[in-house]
Amino acid sequence: MDIVAHTLWAAAGAAAVHRRRPLSRGTVAVALVLAALPDVMHLLPIAAWWALGDGSFAAVRGYALASPGQEPWLPPIVELWSHHLHCVMHSAPVAAIVTALAWGVRRAFWLPLLGWWSHIAIDVFTHSADYYAVPVLYPFTERGFDGIAWTTPWFMVLNYVALVLVGTWLLVRRRRPSGS
Repeated sequence: MDIVAHTLWAAAGAAAVHRRRPLSRGTVAVALVLAALPDVMHLLPIAAWWALGDGSFAAVRGYALASPGQEPWLPPIVELWSHHLHCVMHSAPVAAIVTALAWGVRRAFWLPLLGWWSHIAIDVFTHSADYYAVPVLYPFTERGFDGIAWTTPWFMVLNYVALVLVGTWLLVRRRRPSGS
């Protein structure tokens, strides 16, 4: 799924949770950042290559918008870092370790992590084997589930129609949580 849709779904989730339990703006902001972060992180090595090396903005843009097999040439080390960051950020075992560490420190579940978890859960089913299948069990395997490619036009329309309907429902059924 695209970064904007991930962020909007996380915002809808935060709005739904906020109905039952007050959430601070900071909590919501961190959850939204974490919902987008997995798709941003793997661009960092490419952006660094552009900023510090011989790369170009066209390569960053080309990579961000490319279909599988259509990515621009990248130096092997940049490609390796980008690939593994993508795998790490879409990995349920990695997210589980971070969640457990946060739980150990806070002695409670850190709610903003739901943004990251929502990203992983959505991407498992919205990426096909041909369109960046999500390695949800990385580092144990890099195989991914063969879902629907989010770039499929009818699916993109359906996704954004669903977001509009959910957003409308949340606005119409708006209720302030007790204590706010």
